[in-house]
Amino acid sequence: MGGQAGLLGMMWPLLLFIVIFYFLLIRPQKKRQKQHQDMLNSIKRGDQVVTAGGIYGTVTDVKDDSFILEVSDGVKIRVLKNAISFKRSAPEADETESGER
Repeated sequence: MGGQAGLLGMMWPLLLFIVIFYFLLIRPQKKRQKQHQDMLNSIKRGDQVVTAGGIYGTVTDVKDDSFILEVSDGVKIRVLKNAISFKRSAPEADETESGER
């Protein structure tokens, strides 16, 4: 009887560590992954995006696993969907374009 109580007493710190690990690391990471996937699914033709490599472009075509981006007049590249870091909002895109001129 005393052996089981001692074992249970030793397991509490481990269980507490697992719960803390879940709430501080695993759960927020899953939330970020879901937000990123939702953002990728919402991208459509004409949206302005930034790739993980820092390339700004406008989506001209959406494929199953990739996007075709126009990065300059007549220059198009194909990037994997997961390479998109974020979608630029309209006001942010306007500020950048006006600053380049």
